[in-house]
Amino acid sequence: MTPFPTLFSPLSIGRMTVRNRIVMPALTTGYAFGEVTDQLKRYFEARARGGAGLIVVGIVAVEKGMEYVISAADDSYLPGLRELAEAIHAHGARAALQLWHPGRYEFVELTGREPVSASDVPPPIFSRAKPRALTVPEIRRIEEEFAQAAGRTKEAGFDAVEFIGSAGYLISQFLSPVTNRRTDGYGGSLENRMRFLLEIVDLTKETVGRDFPLMCRLSGDELIPGGNTLREMKVVARALAEAGISAINVTAGWHESRVPMITMEVPRGGYVYLAEGIKEALKGTEVRVAASNRINEPALAERILREGRADLISMGRALVADPDFPRKAQEGRTDEIVTCIGCCQGCFDRLFEGRPLTCMVNPGVGREGEVRMEPAGRKKRVLVVGGGPGGLKAAETAALRGHQVILCEEDGELGGQLNLASVTPGREELGTAVRELALRVRKAGVEVRLRTRVDAGMVEEVGPDAVVVATGALPIVPPFPGVDLPHVSQAWEVLAGKEVGKRVVVVGGGGVGCYTAHYLSSRGREVTLVEMLEKVAGDVGITTRWILRENLKKGGVKIFTSTKVKEIRPEGVVATRGEGEEVFPADSVVLAVGSRPNSALAEELKGRVEELYLVGDCSQPRKALEAIQEGWEVGLRL
Repeated sequence: MTPFPTLFSPLSIGRMTVRNRIVMPALTTGYAFGEVTDQLKRYFEARARGGAGLIVVGIVAVEKGMEYVISAADDSYLPGLRELAEAIHAHGARAALQLWHPGRYEFVELTGREPVSASDVPPPIFSRAKPRALTVPEIRRIEEEFAQAAGRTKEAGFDAVEFIGSAGYLISQFLSPVTNRRTDGYGGSLENRMRFLLEIVDLTKETVGRDFPLMCRLSGDELIPGGNTLREMKVVARALAEAGISAINVTAGWHESRVPMITMEVPRGGYVYLAEGIKEALKGTEVRVAASNRINEPALAERILREGRADLISMGRALVADPDFPRKAQEGRTDEIVTCIGCCQGCFDRLFEGRPLTCMVNPGVGREGEVRMEPAGRKKRVLVVGGGPGGLKAAETAALRGHQVILCEEDGELGGQLNLASVTPGREELGTAVRELALRVRKAGVEVRLRTRVDAGMVEEVGPDAVVVATGALPIVPPFPGVDLPHVSQAWEVLAGKEVGKRVVVVGGGGVGCYTAHYLSSRGREVTLVEMLEKVAGDVGITTRWILRENLKKGGVKIFTSTKVKEIRPEGVVATRGEGEEVFPADSVVLAVGSRPNSALAEELKGRVEELYLVGDCSQPRKALEAIQEGWEVGLRL
């Protein structure tokens, strides 16, 4: 019997019955441009095979000219959509399409189209182009396009259709008083602002029939000053129930909201209260409510359902991180689940940069069916040097393929720089990734040797067939005078626990410097951050960069950009700003000016071992995403 009986109980959504309460919500992948591709099919097929109850595919364009996402804008897309529905159904999951129009979030640089919206209010993100307010005939045409796309959804064999009324796209733009300043029947009162969405629902029902399940993704709170809150969205939800909607998937915010919604700074299940509020408003109806955002463990999902706070659990990135999450949870193998930690490195950071989806903790995302974990043709003795994320992934992958693997780590614990990064407030989830990697390495049969320094002599003694060097990076020591004074430390030393004085100057405003400054300010230090470039945190992902900058501001960190350090003195840091020179008083100085590859062992071993591989920062300092990806690829190649 499953330890999570509610999570794995069936549920009806209108006429559709799903095998369990796990919904994979729509998440753009970058694997398809208009037409469905084999890569997209394999990606969704893996999640259906892994046990998800309902998979919502999206976002899906309803209008021509937006072929940078999947499209249902005309009949030519039907064959691919039909194949996708069949691929999902083949493994027992239900399938829905999420229909979408960007409105003022139009990617003008990609499409060349004029952005349109409820009103001519420009967005603060994406193209920032001022949209044109739609005329009433244009509104009616777009409503028809939604309905026609829904008709194609049904014709293609999908079980349901979902409208996206969240994230700040066109339906949201009509619902919100921030973006809807119309004075006609589509603006003003909430009743009028709902008209666009409700007319889409009515037209769709005329097209697909009254019993075809319709769903809506709603922001329970827009998290925008002056925007709709849970109070207004309860009214919207009741109106949707009366219009015949079968399910509402409740999320939080818009893309432009200045509140963390999906990152690791958000507590697990931090927005369940919004789904709970909508469910309360729908008491006495048959409408199902899904809770969303940062629900990444089965015990939490089970508790939400048992407490009656939601009917379904929406798990997007949790199923990106581990497509087999449902099957493992149902079988009680929770220790085998690869947990999404909300880092955003492989998903939203990449998608906002126009690159396809991947995942830090699951490097196989997007390569389902293409790359297989097959037994090695020849079993080798493999030595992995370095227990950071890249070395751990290489060791695990090689061992799973049948190799005899020895992993040596110089420190007394595994994890490398992820251990340092996890001490910063709000980044504790990085420790989850370390713990899970370390557990999987040991379960795979890897021999782990801690506090073991490796040199060429030891390699010769072990006699491996292959050596994977994952020795990471070393902090750069800048050339200016005073770096060897006793009150000067490297950021890595401070994050590892080295004590500093009351007044601290952090030299270097990249990610390491900013996170160190945040860490120190949270511990009551008076922190000054000095950066020679015009902005700080430039190397931090777009999804979390603004959050980090806000945290620095809230922590009282004094930031000086375009400021070049000249010298460190016992009393402080001397730097030039513009034409002048300034001394920043400091009891302690922390250096965070970058890192360099720790490649000495790799250089020493060249030509002395049969196979030599470099993984992660010892090749080139980057992020954990690249280190784990490289470790996985090396493990597959061995």
